[in-house]
Amino acid sequence: MTTNSEAAGMAEDWWIYTGTGVPHSRISDLPRAPAWRTFSAPSDVAGHPAPPSAQSAVRTARRLGRAQQAMTYQADEREVHLVNLALHLRRPLLITGKPGVGKSTLAYSVAHELGLGPVLRWPISSRSTLRDGLYAYDAIGRLHDAGIRGGGTPYNGAAGDPEAREAPAIGRYLRLGPLGTALLPWKCPRVLLIDEIDKSDIDLPNDLLNVFEEGEFDIPELSRLGPGDQEVMTADAERTAVVSGGVVRCAEFPLVVLTSNAEREFPTAFLRRCVRLDIQPPDEKRLAAMVSAHLGGGVETETARAVLISEFLRRQRENGAELANDQLLNALLMAERGLWDTEPGRDVIRDVLLRPLNEG
Repeated sequence: MTTNSEAAGMAEDWWIYTGTGVPHSRISDLPRAPAWRTFSAPSDVAGHPAPPSAQSAVRTARRLGRAQQAMTYQADEREVHLVNLALHLRRPLLITGKPGVGKSTLAYSVAHELGLGPVLRWPISSRSTLRDGLYAYDAIGRLHDAGIRGGGTPYNGAAGDPEAREAPAIGRYLRLGPLGTALLPWKCPRVLLIDEIDKSDIDLPNDLLNVFEEGEFDIPELSRLGPGDQEVMTADAERTAVVSGGVVRCAEFPLVVLTSNAEREFPTAFLRRCVRLDIQPPDEKRLAAMVSAHLGGGVETETARAVLISEFLRRQRENGAELANDQLLNALLMAERGLWDTEPGRDVIRDVLLRPLNEG
């Protein structure tokens, strides 16, 4: 299995994402979309805005540790190949694998390396609907504000003036969701993470098909207002966008990363529109590289690391234990802070920090 440090030496000419974790500008080398996945003329794309800086999400990145994870993700050659297929073909990337193998982190790795701005994350639950991902409209809040402004506190004119009772601008009450924001006409693709799609209602994958094929969607609340531009809020913090004629239409199809724990089957029509990647649990070499990237290196830590990595893999191989990569990182961190120095401490690491997820 090839790690990202090795991938740097074997990067192929057609690769846009290399898996090295080092930011670069190769997204500008991404060839034009195939005719059947083109949503805007090349001349139009050039005039659209670039994704916002990842620094706009720095508070969230710090809280979740995503920035460090993105920089240190150990992508193997197959993962790099399939990410690039999704980029070239403008198709969603469906990633399956056990919990904790890095499915979600791959999306952050791509966004970090290619400078595609903050990842737009849509966490899925059994109650999620297509509308949740596209936009939300607070009609009650708008009516409430219109009532206050029309009832004794003029909004835009003198008391008794009809203009004083006009509803406030709709854009303050309409916010595009992660999918809706990803489908705005950006200069280059945004990264949309639809996390744990297998938790969704059975209809959601099919509901996504039309949006994935057309690259656009209609907002009825805006369409009813007729032609013209409306400024609305987006899933990017403190950033707005202009929607014309009530239709959001992409210029470049976003890199849609869907993750699944392989807990359900998906419709054939959905699968054939996706590039499918199955991430396997890492081997010893890849685990060691991941640990070194996150925790650094040192002679004094080598023994504990070797023992714990070996124990981690043995439990997976022989006992069928479900163990996540972050459990190993937590165990190694505490081992290096002194918990490995005593037998009771070593028992805590083995029995608590490395307790299998599928153990009751």
